[in-house]
Amino acid sequence: MNPTRRTTLSGLGVAGVLPALAWSSEMIEAPDLILHGGRFTTLDRSNPAADAVAVKDGVFSAVGSAREIVPTAGPSTKVIDLGGRRVVPGLIDSHTHVIRGGLNYNMELRWDGVPTLADAMAMLRRQARNTPPPQWVRVVGGFTRHQFIEKRLPTLDEINAAAPETPVFILHLYDRALLNRAALRAVGYTRDTPNPPGGEIQRDASGEPTGMLIAQPNAVILYSTLAKGPKLPEAYQLNSTRHFMRELNRLGVTSVIDAGGGFQNYPDDYEIIEKLHEDGQLTVRLAYNLFTQKPQEELNDFKTWGAQVRPGQGDDYYRHNGAGEMLVYSAADFEDFRQPRPDMGSGMAADLEPVVRQLVEQRWPWRMHATYDETIDRALDVFEAVNRDTPFEGLHWFFDHAETVSERNIDRIAALGGGIAVQHRMMYQAEDFAERYGAAALADSPPISRMLAAGVPVGAGTDATRVASYNPWVSLSWLVTGKSLGGLRMYPAAQRQDRETALRLWTEANTWFSNEEGKKGVISTGRLADLVVLDRDYFSVAEDEIVHIESDLTLLGGKVVWGAGDFAREAPPIPPPAPDWSPVRTFGGYHSTKTQQPNGFFARAAAACGCATACGVHGHDHAATARHQAPAADAGSFWGALGCACWAV
Repeated sequence: MNPTRRTTLSGLGVAGVLPALAWSSEMIEAPDLILHGGRFTTLDRSNPAADAVAVKDGVFSAVGSAREIVPTAGPSTKVIDLGGRRVVPGLIDSHTHVIRGGLNYNMELRWDGVPTLADAMAMLRRQARNTPPPQWVRVVGGFTRHQFIEKRLPTLDEINAAAPETPVFILHLYDRALLNRAALRAVGYTRDTPNPPGGEIQRDASGEPTGMLIAQPNAVILYSTLAKGPKLPEAYQLNSTRHFMRELNRLGVTSVIDAGGGFQNYPDDYEIIEKLHEDGQLTVRLAYNLFTQKPQEELNDFKTWGAQVRPGQGDDYYRHNGAGEMLVYSAADFEDFRQPRPDMGSGMAADLEPVVRQLVEQRWPWRMHATYDETIDRALDVFEAVNRDTPFEGLHWFFDHAETVSERNIDRIAALGGGIAVQHRMMYQAEDFAERYGAAALADSPPISRMLAAGVPVGAGTDATRVASYNPWVSLSWLVTGKSLGGLRMYPAAQRQDRETALRLWTEANTWFSNEEGKKGVISTGRLADLVVLDRDYFSVAEDEIVHIESDLTLLGGKVVWGAGDFAREAPPIPPPAPDWSPVRTFGGYHSTKTQQPNGFFARAAAACGCATACGVHGHDHAATARHQAPAADAGSFWGALGCACWAV
């Protein structure tokens, strides 16, 4: 008998449950797994709370009380006591870029959630020493300067001092990239390199590139420059994608809808994820949309793909989900709020209409990137015209982002049976948006409560990994608190969501966006057995603590895909991150408060030694010491000072 099960059943026997555990060989429908002793938020309105569940063949076979469920255990049933922890359905991200992100995850240094720029630069400095030529150090999105105590980005002088020889590429949202001199040499940018359309290579007084690339407002210059870096070989891409999925599992994500992306070609760039699916190594369920790659060739793309794949093709782990988020390039309104709103050209409708007609005729659902109401308004003109000729008739189509959508256009979306997928991009850009458009406009960006009141399907996601972090709890914090990572209160109470509503937007509501209603998103008999056992109670922790929630135990189809603490031994092993210089080996992914508490060692040490100030040459190395059991963990002592390299390094 499994030791965990033996201990658990003995404890139940003391409580008077064990006598009911009569087992007969005739009882052949015993569950594979029983979880009990938890506080289950099922989101099933007919059965909202439970303290036990049973799983059989990947679905919930019973949801209710331990006294009824535990006695159904058979000789091979695994039984786990959750020790009173809060349990919620597995989280679903309705807009992310896992396929692309997985190919690169092991190469990227994550500043997601790091509290100070001083800490971030210490990480960069250490990774520059670890990274062999010709590889780069890449910090690719997921953070904002507003999250740092210093409220700024590093200077180019600081980056060059931290990494004089190793190429460094730092992407900040969709507005800029910072390259050190070694990276400029690697990509070949010189005084003679022309600015691309919609982008700027910043230059000094002598005409030489400084290392700053600016989207004005087109982010293509940022993506195309990043694409010049070395790629991982196939074996490492497989490993990288597995580690990215494991990282999502650590945060409670069990399903995603992949929105495609630039430089993500179908089917070539899908080979890695498809191999993992074939080998049974997916630890998130993935529905993917196809993102057109060539301006003025969009219609041909969707006609070609329409002959190759159909929506819903696949299984519960990997399936096709339709078109977008890019439908036509002339309708893409880039969301750099430091720049003025881009006006869509006069040819937008002429480009968009034949694509939408093709999608409706081939019965493909679609999603469309649209940040501004002006873009949404013109797209709806096209949608309404197509619908008059060829009714949508239940097709699930939706806008992504919609930060400034108007009440009038919300009603038009509802009338056409469309939805809106919202993301927490304002968590990272609220200050920039408010500076340009004012506090009143910020209070309705996006107007989620109005969308819900209009009956529009609304689902939540991240738009990770480049503009925002993949951490779902940052999004849930945004929905509940209405505050940015920089501490700015964005929304009045009427535009903030209660905790259950926010959780529904991350679970049950998102099944509409992948045409999987009734399959998952709720802990209910017959649904896929995806759930998360939280390390703290989402419903009772202070609002400011929501952002720090992680999973202690994550199940996908009743199988453990992540375990921590008391459940660490339940998780299946995974090979270490490859290659051996991967930043993931040293720093992991999203900054965890289990390693570093807010205002803890990093922040205190930086303040104590004064190296949070920018001298451009010197810095501290607390990041390298804080994770080791050494006297340096005491920031106030002599040995703690040795973790601070306030001399040339």
